[in-house]
Amino acid sequence: MKPNLLVRILPPLLTFIVAFGGTTGLTLWAAEGKAGRKAERKAAPEAKAKSTGTADEAKRPPLALRIDSRPINRDAADRVSYSSVVKRTAASVVYVYSSKTVRAPDMSQFMNDPRFRRFFDQLVPREERDEEAAPPRRNSPDRNNRGATPPGRGRPNEQVQQGLGSGVVASADGYIITNNHVIDGADEVKVSIGDSNKRYEAKVVGRDPGTDLALLKIDASNLSPATFGDSDQLEIGDVVLAIGNPFGVGQSVSRGIVSALSRGMGMGMFEDFIQTDAAINMGNSGGALLDSDGRVVGINTAILSRSGTSAGVGFAIPMNLARFVVEQLANGGKVERGFLGVRTDELTEELIAYFDTEKGALINEVTEGSPADKAGVKAGDIILKIGAVEIRDPRHLIMTVSQLAPGSEVKVELLREKERKTVTATLTRRDEDTIAKDDGAPGAKEEGVLNGVGVGDLTAEMRAQTQIPARVKGALITSIEPDSPAARQGLREGDIIMELDRRPCTNADEAVKLSEEIKGPKVLVLIYRNGRTRYLAIDESK
Repeated sequence: MKPNLLVRILPPLLTFIVAFGGTTGLTLWAAEGKAGRKAERKAAPEAKAKSTGTADEAKRPPLALRIDSRPINRDAADRVSYSSVVKRTAASVVYVYSSKTVRAPDMSQFMNDPRFRRFFDQLVPREERDEEAAPPRRNSPDRNNRGATPPGRGRPNEQVQQGLGSGVVASADGYIITNNHVIDGADEVKVSIGDSNKRYEAKVVGRDPGTDLALLKIDASNLSPATFGDSDQLEIGDVVLAIGNPFGVGQSVSRGIVSALSRGMGMGMFEDFIQTDAAINMGNSGGALLDSDGRVVGINTAILSRSGTSAGVGFAIPMNLARFVVEQLANGGKVERGFLGVRTDELTEELIAYFDTEKGALINEVTEGSPADKAGVKAGDIILKIGAVEIRDPRHLIMTVSQLAPGSEVKVELLREKERKTVTATLTRRDEDTIAKDDGAPGAKEEGVLNGVGVGDLTAEMRAQTQIPARVKGALITSIEPDSPAARQGLREGDIIMELDRRPCTNADEAVKLSEEIKGPKVLVLIYRNGRTRYLAIDESK
């Protein structure tokens, strides 16, 4: 739900755009036209090409990235030129071409639809349109026709879509890092290096849609692998360079700073983006984000823009996250992540006041039989730490746990009833294919802490109509006064109250009784809404 909040509040024309070359004539022309500027660029490193299909995968060595974890020299004077950095790193950024065959829609169905007929009549006289749409006659003198249906008239026709992105050389023997969306669904993927017109067939070693990363392998040698930095050392204000192939014009470099860290934009499951104002455009996807020493600290991925071109708000995947993913893809073809087994909520202003903590992930549901369940984690707990890592919010919790290996034993520090508690959980493997999921007569008005709220019992008919799971027990909110504190702070008609101040209620009578017993003016309410549970802190003194 929360990843979509940003999209709803942005202006209608504000969109996320993955920085990947599309199928426009301009993009394709520019990509092919770069050969004319060959004399102005350095020649590509020599590479020995063979068919990738003959590679012996069993003999493929593990991927070993070149790492430089030295701190950034932030005390150095601002440079006049970054040409030396670009010269060292330009050969490590390549072009990635993809193509796939798609079926175009049959336009004749629109011509025959009366809702569109008036529009088409204004463009083409009915007599001409009907004549054009008429099937060829058997005695037609055009022998090449042979009665075949022209494309777009009666059957879908196939079209080849081509796209262009960027990639980063990870090893001298041909491993290439790029974005998953660059090669997703492609029938064919090729890579070209530097100014060379030679294109190498690329094999997709593995993909990870959750982070939008993919690893390719070409049959080549003597490539120039990039040097990868420690993205955890980045700070807001650090100078960065973006290298890639925007709009297919050829390798380009742009300069900016780190605008923000640890951004989550709701585009994928695992997000921890570096935000930068270095220009990133379509075709930059999969390219390198460099620090001032020329080390790759991020993989350029997306932009936030009204126009589809750079507006100074670009996003890159941190290199430490990319390393975790691509090393697993190289060595096993897939990514294995740790799984704790909780569902969480953000800490709202009211919840922060109630729990007296600004950081952490509030647990609203624990999966039965999960590592969290076995460790004793309960709904209503706030996870403050995983091992030595302080948890900022629910997204940070997912990122932290997902980068731990299945089978890891971790210390989980909790806040329970305003007291700290530590439990030990043994993580299991996260199943990426499994997504947790988990009208009656109105009751009496509550006169306790939830003033202005009316509740009723859940009936079997209501459960069947609204597909409420049998495990969900509670009191249905049948009415709520719009100006009541409960309504202003998030309760709605149709919510199911499952707990009041951590005390379960299974029907309307229990909810009324509990509300009368609770002193208030604050109450912690666990509700079920739209297929998930969540906590709300209601303060009736406001």
